[in-house]
Amino acid sequence: MRDAYHEELDSLTDKLVEMTRLVRSAISRATTALLDSDLQLAESVISRDTEVNATFEQLEASIFELMARQQPVAVDLRMVITALRMGTDLERMGDLAVHVAKVARLRHPDSAIPAEVRPTIVQMGQIAETLVTKAGGCIASHDVESALELEADDDAMDKLHRRLFRNILAKDWPHGVEPAIDITLIGRYYERYADHAVNVAGDVVYLVTGSRPTANPS
Repeated sequence: MRDAYHEELDSLTDKLVEMTRLVRSAISRATTALLDSDLQLAESVISRDTEVNATFEQLEASIFELMARQQPVAVDLRMVITALRMGTDLERMGDLAVHVAKVARLRHPDSAIPAEVRPTIVQMGQIAETLVTKAGGCIASHDVESALELEADDDAMDKLHRRLFRNILAKDWPHGVEPAIDITLIGRYYERYADHAVNVAGDVVYLVTGSRPTANPS
């Protein structure tokens, strides 16, 4: 019975790692759709969000069943609680990738990304992928040191987010209001995606140590 119980706990980790894989693919494809004005790719990101949602629903169902049948305590209870928190963050990351894809779809066949901000969006997409990949590794390995390193990548995302605002607010911004609104929204989606990845890493730290990581004052 105890072996089966711990297999069920391990399955929570497997579902979370699968969610990181799905939302990494989503943000990668959404970024490409945005930069290339690829309508078919944007639509695929939107339609395949059901996979993320279904995996989260399976995770939730497993958690509720475990709590009802096994009444976990101590470290096991912490695992169950943090799994639900992490799943919620990962599900939201999938939603944010969909938001990026919807901007690409809205502006098709034109591009929502003016040439001067393309390099920044490319970097934001790369950092988003790096963050979720690292988060998945932390979930699988329970590596606290690696989890704490995600803060540095999030700082890099925040700097890029501020760079977008400087571009939009520059006196020589030539593209008008609509593209400025698109860029503002897109920047926010990537920034929030990174924040959720950091939340996941923070939950890994809490799971292993019982304490939350100290927030970076910067």
